[in-house]
Amino acid sequence: MAESSNPFFAPSTLPYQLPPFAEIRDEHYRPAFERGFEEQLAEVRAITAERDTPTFENTMIPLELSGRTLMRVAEVFFNKSSSDSTDFTNALEEEIAPLLSSHEDAIRLDPQLYARIKALHDQLDSLGLDAESRYLVERYYAEFTLAGAGLSDDDKETLKDYNQRLSTLTTRFEKNLLADTNELAVVFDDASELNGLGEGELSAASEAAKERGLDGKYVITLVLPTGHPSLAALTDRSVRERIMTASRSRGIHGGDNDNQQLVLDITRLRAERARLLGFETHAAYVTADQTAKNPRAVADMLGRLAPPAARNALAEQADLQEQIGDAFALASWDWSFYTEKVRQAKYDVDVAAMRPYFEAERVLRDGVFYAATRLYGVTFAERPDLVAYHPDARVFEVSNEDGSPLGLYILDLYTRDSKRGGAWMNPLISQSELLDTPTVVVNNLNVPKPAADEPTLLTYDETNTLFHEFGHALHGLFARVTYPKFAGTNVFRDFVEFPSQVNEMWMLWPEVLANYAVHYQSGERMPQELVDRLHASEAFNEGFLTSEYLAAALLDQAWHAITADDTVTDVAAFEAEALRAVSLDNPAVPTRYASTYFAHTFSGGYDAGYYSYIWSEVLDADTVEWFKENGGLLRENGDRFRSRLLGVGGSKDPLEAYRDFRGRDAVIEPLLARRGLDS
Repeated sequence: MAESSNPFFAPSTLPYQLPPFAEIRDEHYRPAFERGFEEQLAEVRAITAERDTPTFENTMIPLELSGRTLMRVAEVFFNKSSSDSTDFTNALEEEIAPLLSSHEDAIRLDPQLYARIKALHDQLDSLGLDAESRYLVERYYAEFTLAGAGLSDDDKETLKDYNQRLSTLTTRFEKNLLADTNELAVVFDDASELNGLGEGELSAASEAAKERGLDGKYVITLVLPTGHPSLAALTDRSVRERIMTASRSRGIHGGDNDNQQLVLDITRLRAERARLLGFETHAAYVTADQTAKNPRAVADMLGRLAPPAARNALAEQADLQEQIGDAFALASWDWSFYTEKVRQAKYDVDVAAMRPYFEAERVLRDGVFYAATRLYGVTFAERPDLVAYHPDARVFEVSNEDGSPLGLYILDLYTRDSKRGGAWMNPLISQSELLDTPTVVVNNLNVPKPAADEPTLLTYDETNTLFHEFGHALHGLFARVTYPKFAGTNVFRDFVEFPSQVNEMWMLWPEVLANYAVHYQSGERMPQELVDRLHASEAFNEGFLTSEYLAAALLDQAWHAITADDTVTDVAAFEAEALRAVSLDNPAVPTRYASTYFAHTFSGGYDAGYYSYIWSEVLDADTVEWFKENGGLLRENGDRFRSRLLGVGGSKDPLEAYRDFRGRDAVIEPLLARRGLDS
């Protein structure tokens, strides 16, 4: 392929180096990956061929400069494969995954490169480096060591085999899950079966059916978690049961998409790899390079939270059963529906009735963007002249208060069969002074898309998710670092959720809510008494929400606490015992993700790390207290949070950055109070 014909072979000339999506074709990906592999390996060979004594300038700088072609194609391809997959991308990802693993091992396990990094690390105090450069050496040395750079040649070959096999298995898990999620979407013949859903929801179900060639029918597509938003509104109990059964059937019903054997194979290989690397378990291996440092610290926190959460869930269950009466015993598919009835009875809050106040465009512009402008001074201008990777993806230019450019923000709001479940942020271009690169970040959500003439009305949870994911986007946009290794959200995994969780607070902040929560038909603002009742009910149902989350987090820990000598042959039995052991085996409160559709841990990079959300929430809750104590939505508060925490990216130890912002370590009490676990 001629160099000029492949858009990945040179930096984009579009604003902010936005990838030229209009020019990118399927045939461009494989050659770009191949060239990217070759170029970076040649760049690394040039470093190791250097005969002069290792210095920061002849080792770390060229290492950070390496791999530009590979980065360009990888960021675009993996964004596409997760948000707009095709048979082509699915097949190519399965081919590329082991090749990418092999490529990464070729660098991290290179003995000459490791020797040069170790030499710099051994004399770190005498190098006269600035703080970010010093931290760069420390991080490379720690990561290469943990990756196995110090192993014998034979052990390195074994390790490479493990890594390649794991990359293939986790990729297959994700593809199976997407296919099964699509296949198990629930089809209804008549709108009457979906009584309780609003016009927008019915419109979205009708559109989903049309896209599948089922005109006149209605399709409820599944979401990534076990529970489905529609369960809170659907009046027909048998319909709720059908949706819950479909959700819980993913990956366990046999056939090509069954993930049970993949779960067993992945966890076994991870345990064997951990032993090879000198760790008893995969959880010990993972947490060694996180802020938690070891599984015991994780177990102590989760163990402190699980008993009161389970007790609170049982109390909530009794309230729900009282609402039902003797007609039937509460089941998992009933929980959300009767929760809303009890919420209305106890607090006079109807969350479903709030949807008309959460019209998506107003939430975005007058809520999410507005809060960022008030707090940080940044502004947003849509750029319809810039083409994104899908017609639904919108591009916004982000500017600082003084008008200087900050980056591009892409929002891809709607669900489709080609998009994996959940919501996430990922970069397309990451800022670095060394590379002189700007920032382009993407938020993906999975909101059902109504017909063209219908408004998109978000649920309460979808609105919260948009604020959450935008917190990740701000982290990526604000980070200003020298080295690409520290760009954007490249921080410890059990810290990365912290900035996004903090951003959730602005959803209900009075000035923000008053600016966007406007009824899409009447133009009336959300009544203050409804907001007050909503605040009064904030701890309501937290027993359920905390329990379902902790069940998943502890299940993740259980899978990765097995050793290489343990034998597990039955996924369902292992899962049941793991939940029973922590008293979170209440059938009415299923785990947020069961093993066979637990994408976070078996394909999403959160293996032995799903605890990160509540670990980060300790910092989040403590930070919310700081904002409240210091006047809330003020520019000086935003400047402090931006400069001392968001802006440093991964260029310093995250807990050190937190102490610099907060003035002390975080305390857990605000989290306990938030989740109703302090009594």
